Amino acid sequence: MKDVASLHQEEFGKPPQVVTAAPGVVDIMGEHTEHTGGFALPFAIDRYLYVAVSRREDTSLRFYAADFKERKRTSIANIKYKREDRWANYIKGVIVAFLQEGHPIRGLDITISGTVPPSIGLASSAALTVAAAVAVKTLYGLSIPDRRIIDFARGAETDFMELETGAIDTFTSCLSRPRQAMFIDTKYLEYRYVPLNMKDVKFLITDSQVPRSLGDGEFVQRWEDCERCIALLSRRRPGSTLRDFTAKDIRESIGILPENVRRRCLHIVEENARVREAEEILRKNGDLATLGKLLNRSHESLRDLFEVSCPELDWLVKRSWETEGVLGSRLTGTGFGGCTITLIRESAVPEYEKRLEEYERIFGFKAVSFVCEASGGVRVL
Repeated sequence: MKDVASLHQEEFGKPPQVVTAAPGVVDIMGEHTEHTGGFALPFAIDRYLYVAVSRREDTSLRFYAADFKERKRTSIANIKYKREDRWANYIKGVIVAFLQEGHPIRGLDITISGTVPPSIGLASSAALTVAAAVAVKTLYGLSIPDRRIIDFARGAETDFMELETGAIDTFTSCLSRPRQAMFIDTKYLEYRYVPLNMKDVKFLITDSQVPRSLGDGEFVQRWEDCERCIALLSRRRPGSTLRDFTAKDIRESIGILPENVRRRCLHIVEENARVREAEEILRKNGDLATLGKLLNRSHESLRDLFEVSCPELDWLVKRSWETEGVLGSRLTGTGFGGCTITLIRESAVPEYEKRLEEYERIFGFKAVSFVCEASGGVRVL
């Protein structure tokens, strides 16, 4: 595979002036907690989105996605969201953020390439926007703190593209450290680093190859359910987010909350507790067997309470649990397709991968797995 600098040279006839790399992200724990100001425990993976950029003499913007062999173009004066521009909109949104802050951005040639699989819950879009933001900042020699870079990257999705997305992925892709996870308090956007002493145990990502089958409306309904739960519970005692309540509060709300609302909010409350417990495990004794059990409980909760799993993900998780050497497994990302994260002894990986052959015979999808290490955040190459 050619590096992004060579691809840029071939496409635009000149070498890039700046090349950046930003990692994808996976959650160890903390799925669907962010909307209600909860906690999460993600880490950056050692797969990256690369952005190469060079200046132009005019005000044109040329984009080249080398992996798709696709090209898009616009200009500074005409920059706007276009649905058909798909991946290029993320970069355009970043450029707009710089322009709105008064930075004198002009014409650019931009090439992207990467090893973060797109659309399976590994934060490929966050990696792209973070890499693009740091590339533009570096190209123009701008003094912009990391927090503003995170704002620019996230704003490309939330403001320019009007997508519902949180801050966890951009925070982690920008600020992560090697061999460490991040405990993120999403209510106050505070974070701290958590050591990952893995020894002979690895994190294994398995792409189910199942495209997400349900629309954003399913998630909007869940967020509305959580807000309704908070409103009803706060009548009994003060609280503005689900983190202000306990699992006991939710369980005692039978008759007050509709059952589906109660189940979904119970997942959030218990997942917040699992994030805290996982952090404590990693800090104190690195008991990865106990951490694996937390992953299992998280999946059961996502499946039975929050209801975002699917038969393919459940099959992958169940077969993982049956494989000797697997400590725990669960779906990761939004659900309804996407991938699983498995805590597995390195010696057990071949047996695990062998079992994936049965998955293809049953479901008709060829699952793809890979081991990942905890990586550092965005960097200039």
